[in-house]
Amino acid sequence: MAYIIDRRLNSKNKSAVNRQRFLRRYRKHIKKAVADAVNKRSITDMERGEQISIPSKDISEPVFQHGRGGLNERVLPGNKDFVGGDHIPRPQGGSGGGGGAGSGASDQGEGMDDFVFQITQDEFLDFMFDDLELPNLVKRQLAGNEEFKMRRAGFSDEGSPGRVNIVRTLRSANARRMALTGGKRRRLKTLEEELEQQLGLDDILRDQKKIEALEEEIAQLQARIKRIPWLDDFDLKYNLHVKQPIPRSKAVMFCLMDVSGSMTQATKDMAKRFFVLLYLFLQRNYEHTEVVFIRHHTSAKEVDEEEFFYSRETGGTIVSSALKLLDEILQERYPVEQWNIYTAQASDGDNWNDDSSACSQLLMDSLLPKMQYYSYIEITPREHQALWQEYEQVQARFPEAFAMQQIVDVNDIYPVFRELFQKKSHE
Repeated sequence: MAYIIDRRLNSKNKSAVNRQRFLRRYRKHIKKAVADAVNKRSITDMERGEQISIPSKDISEPVFQHGRGGLNERVLPGNKDFVGGDHIPRPQGGSGGGGGAGSGASDQGEGMDDFVFQITQDEFLDFMFDDLELPNLVKRQLAGNEEFKMRRAGFSDEGSPGRVNIVRTLRSANARRMALTGGKRRRLKTLEEELEQQLGLDDILRDQKKIEALEEEIAQLQARIKRIPWLDDFDLKYNLHVKQPIPRSKAVMFCLMDVSGSMTQATKDMAKRFFVLLYLFLQRNYEHTEVVFIRHHTSAKEVDEEEFFYSRETGGTIVSSALKLLDEILQERYPVEQWNIYTAQASDGDNWNDDSSACSQLLMDSLLPKMQYYSYIEITPREHQALWQEYEQVQARFPEAFAMQQIVDVNDIYPVFRELFQKKSHE
């Protein structure tokens, strides 16, 4: 059996294959370290790599060694307790021992620190968004699709040399030669049989002139058969490939953030952290995804990424203003039959008077029937208010398309994010 070992090196002169094997082996430890690192980071450094620490006991390798005991014959000078032939009891204790990394430090030896190594930015993001997805994503075939894949569509008489089909070409050449030389070969076979009969006769009965005529005609037929080319231009057959449109998943994510006066700076910062995670997740995992940013207080406004995260505008709270603007944008730019529509809303739950009931009504009657998924996070340590209670009714009516979670402090952001976008088994 042949074994192929890939020893190619990466840019830092390390084995890329061994590194991937190491990352797979300690996947559980790395995912935990990444989850801890996410909660410690600011918005600006979310994309850099991370140092991962693995306890030394977890990277130890099992070893086999001879245990104590067995039959031993020794000569021990000056022994006063035993004489030849005495049996010594086997020592107490195990017969094997672990190996690998050293144990912790003590007063009679040296310990070993945890194993620390650096993972790259790409590896960090891979582990951070592992097992996450946009729920209910549907592939839609769009008119004017720009993505295609090449598909085999039979054979053609024209094409590039790199697409020559050898088997079809040889089969065509062989058929052509058989068709052009079939009559000649049958005639040649008949003449060869007559010549064999003449040569088999006695010398007296042989007709020398007939033999010479047969030999001359046979030579002419063989020459004519040989002049048929073994391969001609029109024998060439090429693999035919045609472009086939690829069904493409186009999605739009609406990010709704409450920036009213009730949202403290700490609350806004946690909302921004959540949306940064969401934005990185979409940019990394989904190529054809648009993001629409909407900030709202008493009125809603569509903004760009810079203004969404860093604007200091504030005011009162009317959540329905953001939902109405969302509905308008949907009708103008994102046809339901062509787009997968998602929404993520962050708020502290504070809302103006009876506006919460208007929000739930707008969601159930107009928005959710058009959407794949709507996620709502409420960032508050306090008791839930009317908006949360109204949204509970929405969730009861649309359990698959509506999800809601609460964030109390920074440590809840990443677990809540994973809970909202956890990959579900499709049965």
